[in-house]
Formats: sequence, C-alpha cells, structure tokens
Amino acid sequence: EVLLVESGGGLVQPGDSLRLSCAASGFAFSSDWMYWVRQAPGNAVEWVAHISQDGGTTYYAESVKGRFTISRDNAKNMLYLQMNSLKPEDTALYYCAKGSVHGLTGQGTQVTVSS
Repeated sequence: EVLLVESGGGLVQPGDSLRLSCAASGFAFSSDWMYWVRQAPGNAVEWVAHISQDGGTTYYAESVKGRFTISRDNAKNMLYLQMNSLKPEDTALYYCAKGSVHGLTGQGTQVTVSS
C-alpha cells in the first residue's frame, strides 16, 4: 500500500521557519519525482515545489522561491520542505504528492502563520 505521511506543521509567527517532513512507503520512492502542494481554505490546490528522483533538480513556485527549499533522502524514503521567512499567505494545509501535482497525497500538515 502506498502511504505518505506529512508532519512538521504548526502555528508560527511571520518570519519564523518550519521544516515539513513526508514519510513515504509502499513504493519505490527513489523512482518518483516528488511534490509539495498546499491548499488554503477556499482556494484551489497550489503547487509549491518539486524535486527529481535523485534530488539534483528542483523547481519552485515564484511565491516561495528563495524562502523554501525542497529536499529528499532516498535512503530514508523521506521528503522535506524547509520553509523560512514565513508569511501569513503561506498559511495552508501542506501535502506531499507522488509523481505529479495531482498525485497521491497524505493527510496533510497544517501550517498557520499569524502574529
């Protein structure tokens, strides 16, 4: 069974940092591009970043470029999103997704940025 479990979210103040994690199991993790997407209340799902199978290629949405860093550890079947300089508009439910923006996701982890 393919399983993705996101963690690491929380309530933080503007300017703070968070590191999200995604534990993957049930598939050949190192064979898939992996994605982070997010959804704020009332909004559509928004692509945040994605990373190639070996971690050597990454892409970011303009809204997070320079603040967020996606990475992976294929030995541990883990995906990460380091989020720095958080803004209130980063508030959303964050999901990791397998293979595409519309791929299988976990249950998500809530990130709330508020003063």
